[in-house]
Amino acid sequence: MLLVLLAIILAMGGVMLLNKAYTPEYGLDLAGGTTVTLQPITPNGSAPSQESLDLAVNIIRERVNGSGISDAEVAKSGDNIVISVPGVGQEEVVKLVGTTAELRFRQVLAIGAGSPPPPGELATQPPTPSPSPTTSGGKGTRAPKPTESAVPKPAATAAPDTSTSPAGRALSSGLLKPSPGASSESSTEPAQPGDQSSKPGDGTAAPTAPPMAAEDPMAGVDPTGIDPAALKEFQTLDCAKQTNRGAQDAPDKQYVGCSTDGSTKFILDKAAVTGTSIDSASSGVDQTTGEWLVQLSFKGQGPDQWSKVTTTAFNSQAPRNQIAMVLDGMVISAPVIQEPITGGRAQISGNFTQVSADELANQLKYGALPLKFEKSSIDEVSSTLGADQLRGGLIAGAIGLLLVVIYSMLYYRGLGVVSVLSLLVASVVTYQSVVLLGAFAGFRLSLPHIIGLIVSIGITADSFIVYFERIRDEMKEGRRSLRTAIEVAWVRARRTILIADAVMFIAALVLYFLAVGGVAGFAFAMGLTTLIDIAVVFMFTKPFVAMLARLKFFARGHKLSGLDAERMSETVTAPKSAPQEA
Repeated sequence: MLLVLLAIILAMGGVMLLNKAYTPEYGLDLAGGTTVTLQPITPNGSAPSQESLDLAVNIIRERVNGSGISDAEVAKSGDNIVISVPGVGQEEVVKLVGTTAELRFRQVLAIGAGSPPPPGELATQPPTPSPSPTTSGGKGTRAPKPTESAVPKPAATAAPDTSTSPAGRALSSGLLKPSPGASSESSTEPAQPGDQSSKPGDGTAAPTAPPMAAEDPMAGVDPTGIDPAALKEFQTLDCAKQTNRGAQDAPDKQYVGCSTDGSTKFILDKAAVTGTSIDSASSGVDQTTGEWLVQLSFKGQGPDQWSKVTTTAFNSQAPRNQIAMVLDGMVISAPVIQEPITGGRAQISGNFTQVSADELANQLKYGALPLKFEKSSIDEVSSTLGADQLRGGLIAGAIGLLLVVIYSMLYYRGLGVVSVLSLLVASVVTYQSVVLLGAFAGFRLSLPHIIGLIVSIGITADSFIVYFERIRDEMKEGRRSLRTAIEVAWVRARRTILIADAVMFIAALVLYFLAVGGVAGFAFAMGLTTLIDIAVVFMFTKPFVAMLARLKFFARGHKLSGLDAERMSETVTAPKSAPQEA
């Protein structure tokens, strides 16, 4: 067990070295951070309800501190919400907290250029939108240029969108699993005269339209089933103007919106599936391509709605054979539907990094904000406690550790060395855990965490005391062999140690889930050190004591070993003899 523990410590040290993570990340009270003030916006300009503000606070808290260990703080200040995030320059978190993250799936009704062409430039064909991803998740054909059209092979799929938005989230998407006979190979061939579309119903036709004049943005648009108001808005919409992008879309109405890069505008049908039907969202890696993606599953009526809209799109002509994914009013992807999809699951894949995939998954998982917000101020703030308080906390911890060491050496003498080394090992493992959690899980060390770590010194020392006292009890009861006493004492002591640590861990777990902010941080630190205590006692303390029992210094009960005869002796009273009768 000692070798296993050594291997774990070396492995953790190696990970720290490879990631150049040598010190913990500090929390808001020790290192300062970024403060963002969000001001709610209501449709009629009235003050928001307290219920909606409370819900927004809970959702934002889950987003910025979903794990409970990042030390981010979210609080109401009048009608505003103030978010304080540890560290300076937390752009991604600032962008995350104010996003409404309402995802809607809508059938595409029409597609056009996002902006009118420059004066004097004549367009012979409407701009083709970004290559549309498909539902089979395989490789596919790129979008046709004005001088060519896609001639797919029988099971070819369209190419994933590799364009990026300003936020890095212009996504392409393969949804669900490929059909059993779907091939991942495809090609593009030059267009033949008069060949402007694929065969009806093949599910792979790229959205193309007849040639049109630059001054007529409605040329090639089929107005069937489209609201006249939407047609009028589509005709005048210019996606290059930021004011026309990112508006809140009503799910029960047709919607005119832009792609994330502003190059394409869409007329979209009423929302077929909304974000409230999403059951779970998680990021992951495609085992085939190695690309990051976001996986969705639907709940309630979501699976039936998803199956219905994909069936409708599959039986429609381009561009109505596409389903647009609209996030906060922006079309992030518009995949071509290759086949009706059942099962209530979907994938959003494409130009993702781990950070952007995790960010989108968190936005969708933790729900849509009930209000739309604008950032009224973003400030960088200094630490409220600073280096002096950190130094004071570390000094307090060092004093507590020193007192435990002095007590152990005076009372247990030679056995006190085991206590000191066990505390040293526990300290090393705790430090490595804090550093690695900061590097990979966003853990930030704050004053409540430090308090929890200091309290854990007593918890760890208590486990050693229980074991040492059991060894002494066994030897006092007549088991003079130290090796025998150590083994028998361990069987009885470990039960007590496990029960005590289990009680402490359950208390920390309950406190962690019921509390927020600094109290949750304290509970997390206490729970972490409780688990480390169990590992150290089982993997270091007991094996090390068994190894020391082989030394003559301890086996023969040297006076400084802590197991000498004077300490182990017990008063034996001779039984009184009964008076004998004559």
